[in-house]
Amino acid sequence: MKTEKDPLSCSGMSRRSVLKGAIAMGAAMGSGLALNMATPGTAEAMARKLPQKWDETWDVVIIGSGFAGLAAAAEAAKAGAKVVILEKMPTYGGNSTINGGGYAAWNDKLNLREKLNLGNDSPKQHLEDTLKGGDYYNIPELVEVLVNGAPDALNWMMDEGGLEIRQAVNRAGGHSAYRAHFSKTSWGRDYTEALRKIAEKYGAKIVLNSEVTWMWRKDADPKSPVLGLEIKRGRRVLNIKASKAVVVASGGFSRDVKMRMAHYPKLVAEFNCTNHKGATGEMIRYAQAIGADTVQMNFIQLYPFAEPASGTLDNPAVYAFSAPGRGCIYVNKLGKRFVSELERRDVCAFAQINMGDKMKPTYTIFNAAMVPLIGETQESLNAGLKKGRFTEADTIASLAEKIGIPVDALVKTVTDHNRYLQEGKDPEFNKPISKAMLPLDKGPFYALPQWPAVHHTMGGLRINTNAQVIDVFGAVVPKLYAAGEVTGGIHGSNRLGTNATTDCVVFGRIAGVNAGKEKPTV
Repeated sequence: MKTEKDPLSCSGMSRRSVLKGAIAMGAAMGSGLALNMATPGTAEAMARKLPQKWDETWDVVIIGSGFAGLAAAAEAAKAGAKVVILEKMPTYGGNSTINGGGYAAWNDKLNLREKLNLGNDSPKQHLEDTLKGGDYYNIPELVEVLVNGAPDALNWMMDEGGLEIRQAVNRAGGHSAYRAHFSKTSWGRDYTEALRKIAEKYGAKIVLNSEVTWMWRKDADPKSPVLGLEIKRGRRVLNIKASKAVVVASGGFSRDVKMRMAHYPKLVAEFNCTNHKGATGEMIRYAQAIGADTVQMNFIQLYPFAEPASGTLDNPAVYAFSAPGRGCIYVNKLGKRFVSELERRDVCAFAQINMGDKMKPTYTIFNAAMVPLIGETQESLNAGLKKGRFTEADTIASLAEKIGIPVDALVKTVTDHNRYLQEGKDPEFNKPISKAMLPLDKGPFYALPQWPAVHHTMGGLRINTNAQVIDVFGAVVPKLYAAGEVTGGIHGSNRLGTNATTDCVVFGRIAGVNAGKEKPTV
């Protein structure tokens, strides 16, 4: 990390001088103007005066009410801080409430993996899988924090928040072990409710319909802290002081087509998106405007198994993700497999896209015996059938007829795959075979249609292991923390499924603990 006196160019300019020069309109230091590094010539680039007074004052102000924001609020409030969570939407939870309910942890207080005889796992193995899954673009020390904190954070939600998890552990694509835990209803709301319960128990308050419109930081001195936020609440514009710290937990930017295309031009508006409408990334831009650095913004993930027409991540879409470790297969309209079912999400998604739109949708094929093993229920299966998301048949041939794919081809594909399970080797796609996988030899059988949709942004604000936001020259931005999908560097080029909830909760807790320890700004 460079010190303040380190040269930044051949001219010997210091970080302080560069940041001073970034103040819009060449304003003088100490004049009461806010630091603003927005693009010159834009409306945001006009110098903005700091508030003369604050409409509200809190110790810790958290932006976003998903997994990360709620976890941060719980820990900061537990430490005695006066905490508010600002949520711009009319309901709390964001993407977290519509998440598929998965949580990656190499162990848990119930020792489920061991009880279910699903093999070994360890922090090292989880770390190596995550690094490999991200093509080693991950920042290793951040991944270590995620992995090491995973079991404790899960146990904390069970102990203090009343979270209930299924008595099943799955192996998700890209993971080499059975470590994917799922909540009772397979919905993220199970976690957000547990976290909300903890946060509110310690006095944190959630305020809805509160959209952040600016972040206040006084001047260009690298030691200058973040002071607070400007927000819009209905027709009112308010300035909120954060005497101890601001925590950014506002999520990603998958719904902002312009922003995602700026970093990944292929992800045009025609792509469906699994995210809620508020995933628009403005907090990344506001943080950049006061000097925050970003990392790996071009890494954007598709969810391979979304509902084909709308891009929805519903409960049936979770079956496609959960069942590979139990023996399901993915097939195209020709009745043939096209990828290893235990491949990473990006590999599965592009295996479909590269076949062309004429192959939309592809299908997950599974049977009734797999349903309880992945932690699902007859009730969820019936609900999927009622919605028309699952197609059911007593034989593979009949299933092929119902979904309109060649009967002989699907029968051969299933027969071959059953043999691969028996022989312990997949010569077509080299899928790792385990004894936990079941052959598709007994009905009833089911088909689930699927197609990729924009899902997760792996890039975002640069943070350190303390969840502190880092500026463009490698220094900590005082009193500014971030956690969850708004951050970058943890997942690398590709996030392994179920690591997201873990990331949010683990780093949310760290952000909350550290924000709560800050000394108040006078």
